[in-house]
Amino acid sequence: MNKMRVGLALTTALLANATLAQPVAGDLNVRWNPGAEDCAANPQPPLQVHRYDATTFILRQNPCAHFEAPLLYLLIGDQRALLIDSGAVEDEASMPLAKTIADLLPRSDGASLPLVVAHTHRHTDHRAGDAQLAKLPGAEIVPIELEDIVKYYGFKSWLEDTVKIDLGGRVVEAIAVPGHMRDHLLFYDAKTGLAFSGDFLLPGRLLVDDIDAYRASADRAVAYLRSKPVTAVLGGHIELDTNGEAFSRGSTHHPNERALALAKQNLESLPAALQEFNGFYSKYPNFIIMNPMRNLLVLAAGVIIALTLLIWLVRRLWKSRGKRVLTPA
Repeated sequence: MNKMRVGLALTTALLANATLAQPVAGDLNVRWNPGAEDCAANPQPPLQVHRYDATTFILRQNPCAHFEAPLLYLLIGDQRALLIDSGAVEDEASMPLAKTIADLLPRSDGASLPLVVAHTHRHTDHRAGDAQLAKLPGAEIVPIELEDIVKYYGFKSWLEDTVKIDLGGRVVEAIAVPGHMRDHLLFYDAKTGLAFSGDFLLPGRLLVDDIDAYRASADRAVAYLRSKPVTAVLGGHIELDTNGEAFSRGSTHHPNERALALAKQNLESLPAALQEFNGFYSKYPNFIIMNPMRNLLVLAAGVIIALTLLIWLVRRLWKSRGKRVLTPA
């Protein structure tokens, strides 16, 4: 009987722990504002807020506000809140980011919950809103220089450590995933099971800066998330339509835009895709891998070759014409 009771207690405890480990349910069913071809003739709200659950919000800057249309993520704990990325627009008048965030933050004794503003990486379209957010009472902006990032989060080994951001009753983890940028981070929220991948993985163009670092980061990200429940992988932009075709660079109109969320399987497919990357451009159903610097160099080389051929042809025609003029009738 005692053995039976002990076994029952252990089973109950294991089931309870398994239940606690499961992410809370949320809502990813959202239709983002598509922007417009003529933004002046079709005024758009600059910022769209989607409530994933009571303490998790996804914000999207409209393509008409900035063609990058970045996504931002607000995670609220018991003691402080975390905003992952601050978007592409600095001006408060055209992009009321600070006011929107302040309205979403819980208040206690007349004061808002303190806010930490983190970044997936240092590109301007992911941190331009820092200046207006810094004006919020209790706001703390994570620095953007790699050495300062390492110090702020407490990395002992940049490429091996997992660091924790305690929000009070909610712990967000981060690992380094350089390759797009040397300071790139991937965040994981155990409460929701959401992984926030910035420009490292998104439904769009994965721009490679360092292919060896990118490949190593993909392997590390897969290994890190292998045993964790992943509800979805949420990137920093949506650049594909529902047919998998990329919107043109600089487009302010995203009709028939595909869903934001990628699956854990999409992340697991990334290492193989990077291994077979041809160094220039490779297209897959859920993302495109490209090296913009190499593509630019190839384009520049093509232009130089074309100009050289054109000059050669013009000189040859000119010489041929000169010979005809000098030849007696």
